[in-house]
Amino acid sequence: MTLAADERVAPVGPARRLLIRPELGAVVGLVVVFAFFAVQSPVFRSPDGIANWLDPAATLGIMAVAVALLMIGGEFDLSAGVLTGTSGLILVTLATRYGFNVWLAMLVGLVVALGVGYANGLIVTRTRLPSFIVTLGTFLMLQGVNLGVTKAITGTVQVSGLRRASGFEGANALLAGTIQIGGTSFRVAILWWILVTAVATWVLMRSRAGNWIFAVGGNEQAARAVGVPAARTKIALFMTTAFAAWLVGSILALRYTSVQANIGIGQEFIYIIAAVIGGCLLTGGYGSAIGAALGAVIFGMADKGIVFLGWDADWFMFFLGAMLLLATLANRLVRRYAEEVKH
Repeated sequence: MTLAADERVAPVGPARRLLIRPELGAVVGLVVVFAFFAVQSPVFRSPDGIANWLDPAATLGIMAVAVALLMIGGEFDLSAGVLTGTSGLILVTLATRYGFNVWLAMLVGLVVALGVGYANGLIVTRTRLPSFIVTLGTFLMLQGVNLGVTKAITGTVQVSGLRRASGFEGANALLAGTIQIGGTSFRVAILWWILVTAVATWVLMRSRAGNWIFAVGGNEQAARAVGVPAARTKIALFMTTAFAAWLVGSILALRYTSVQANIGIGQEFIYIIAAVIGGCLLTGGYGSAIGAALGAVIFGMADKGIVFLGWDADWFMFFLGAMLLLATLANRLVRRYAEEVKH
């Protein structure tokens, strides 16, 4: 009598394993976009050009990776963009108006950001309201606080003068400085982006927490039934996004030494687009941190490539929309194929 092979241990070839990877579409897109701009612009493919388009990719990538984790867990955070501004405003305001050391001001900003993330997660898990609605409310409140408090303290919508604050030089070197590689200056933020991506990838692929994230995003009720701490996992994901917002807000504040009260508004959609381009599904339970990082690289290449070619910058938004639609369709096909392979 011959026993049928268990489908769970059925061999899957290298080609199939590659085709069901969520970041496959982002890899293909990255190669196509790089080739398109590199062929037409020698500056784009030069070391200085690469450093130029990796710069916006780094800060976007830090946020995109955190947002990707949250989306894999089945939730959204529309307050992520404006929270970068809140974090930067806290840093610059405390350091320039109240005499705080820059490091202490950053710590206060971190506590506030984590508090916002915790509140978002707690409200979503306790009330079962859609995270889209909860974080939209947080977005509007933070936007009002950023503008109102900044105007009340400075009389304008900008806080500046961070360069003169105590502790600025050390913090700037660590988060917003540059490093020399082969005679070309690259932003330190790129290293932070790589570190965040590496940690997020390890968590997703090698830790119990990663299993929990995929489980609550794929089917929260089933995850709860097998003992997954769904509420704690989602709160942690919102706090992770808040941490990333604090990091990016601090990097930008230290780099420019001033912050506008409206900074970060609208960026939350760019983060989501980068995550979707990287393979995340809007329905949750599927995606990768590496894919989101690659989505950020595509964003950086398009952002600067259009400038290098001398095109009207308005075409960038058209490019983003087209990439979003193509990525969504590609992700749907990959997911469908992955399900067929499993069955």
